[in-house]
Amino acid sequence: MIARKWDYSARRDKTVGRPRIRQVIVDAILRMAKDNPSWGYDRIQGALKNIGYHVSDSTVGNVLKSHGLEPVPRRGVYTDWKTFLSAHWEVMGAMDFTTTEVWTRFGLRTYYVLVAMQLSTRQVQICGITSTPNAAWIQQIARNLVDYGDGFLRNACYLLLDRDTKFRPLRGVLESTQTDVILLPPRSPNLNAHVERFMRTMKSECLDRMIFFGESSLRRALDEFDEHYHVERNHQGLGNRLFSPGPEVDRMHGKIRHRQRLGGMLSYYHREAA
Repeated sequence: MIARKWDYSARRDKTVGRPRIRQVIVDAILRMAKDNPSWGYDRIQGALKNIGYHVSDSTVGNVLKSHGLEPVPRRGVYTDWKTFLSAHWEVMGAMDFTTTEVWTRFGLRTYYVLVAMQLSTRQVQICGITSTPNAAWIQQIARNLVDYGDGFLRNACYLLLDRDTKFRPLRGVLESTQTDVILLPPRSPNLNAHVERFMRTMKSECLDRMIFFGESSLRRALDEFDEHYHVERNHQGLGNRLFSPGPEVDRMHGKIRHRQRLGGMLSYYHREAA
């Protein structure tokens, strides 16, 4: 009892071991490491000191290791997909096929729709529609896309493609241009997510909701959807705004107009200019 009286145990901190690093510091370390792949532990430690956080370089290393981040020699070698896309956003294009069934005089026939996208703007071009996507057809589309004068992907330095064998003739045409083809791993639609999302939208709002009688009806429907997509549809990936807002009008006054396409499946509301 006398010993316990004088060992001051009641005043001791009950926590065992070293105090945990604050979450705000952990978040700062992770942010700096991800934003600057070439920064080592010492560099991050110095940057933390500049903003008032004093930790050791070993603490920085432990935080990064616990969150699965490699030391800087390895982080400098490997670039994650998100960082690669961000670095080349303005010169990146993507392409993909989708299919739909069309009723013809020979019965149901599968038609292929080829779409290209500029990733930075989300603008798309429906490059071609055919039931026979042969080599000559896709080679001509490739030449049109990278045409120096008005090609939709004339400024693209990189083009994302999956490993569909129908793209082989296109890749052959692009070998002699400034556009490098980036082949995606097999079964990896998430790596071409922007085009995949457009295909899903096009199917859910147009292709899967209609029965097409002949190729001409399919083309008319896709023309209407293309116009709606670029002029009348708000895009969540662009701050939920329109590509082309049109002339500025009073948003609180003026008669509300309702524009419909494809029998009312596509709608657009706007105020009439005074």
